[in-house]
Amino acid sequence: NGARRWFDAGPLGTFQPSELGKLAFAVFIAHWIDRNSQRMGDFQHVFVPFAAMLAGVLALLMLERDLGTAVVMVGIFVSAYWAGGGRLRHIILLVAALALGFVAVTLLEPYRVGRLTAFRNPWADPLGAGFQATQSIYGLASGGIFGVGIGHSIEKYGWLPEAHTDFIFAIVGEETGLIGTTLVMLGFLVFGVRGYRASLRAPDRFGMALAASITTWITFEALLNMATVTNTLPITGVPLPFFSYGGTALATTLAGVGVVLSIARHGSGTALGNNRGSDEAFDRWRRDRRAPVSGARSRASISR
Repeated sequence: NGARRWFDAGPLGTFQPSELGKLAFAVFIAHWIDRNSQRMGDFQHVFVPFAAMLAGVLALLMLERDLGTAVVMVGIFVSAYWAGGGRLRHIILLVAALALGFVAVTLLEPYRVGRLTAFRNPWADPLGAGFQATQSIYGLASGGIFGVGIGHSIEKYGWLPEAHTDFIFAIVGEETGLIGTTLVMLGFLVFGVRGYRASLRAPDRFGMALAASITTWITFEALLNMATVTNTLPITGVPLPFFSYGGTALATTLAGVGVVLSIARHGSGTALGNNRGSDEAFDRWRRDRRAPVSGARSRASISR
């Protein structure tokens, strides 16, 4: 489809700039929110420039023809903006405008239209446009409840394209069955709960927005990948965090997890604290949304 997502660094190998951009984008947005925390409800002077930055990032991703990463970037943006005290009506307006834009971009690219057609009925062309989706479903189905055993997959040996990257979840289902896929989903659910709890307990608005955006990035990416593999959504090309092959994606994901752990460590209580601490943090977050606090509180504790 003409996509170009890798950069050749010569003897250093190749890397994917968009993967590095996810973490960099989350940090930059959190910094922007912290600098403008007193005016987060201002549409003209805060939200419009904020949305313009997102539009610039999405434009670059569209040049790469990377719609999946663009959707993840929107999730990062929305979660950080909401956690930082942004208004819901601004988010709804942005999402509606972006939805129209994504529809237009999809209809302008024949290969994306083909993916939508295959998504609606992959068995109409099981050896062509629907091949990847049907093989993915076959892999999940053949795993049953307990799976065929680790290393005994058939689909990954020449049947399922991208079995080691975008469709690794189908191989997990084939080899470990429903039990294995359920455990993977529960793992991401636990990570999401812990990550958002760390966001609520963050010592300042920078940490709150950063933890929320990183948690959304990883969990939303996992959700998109699983939905693609199960043919709940059209193929997006989004990897499964921690599982898909790719050094750039794994390194940036682990770095993001480290940042969230650091925020949790320096927040109010610990990441494994009691429910009372979580309730107090949630009450503080709601108060901050009604009357945004100054962004002058130090962020040095997070970086230590």
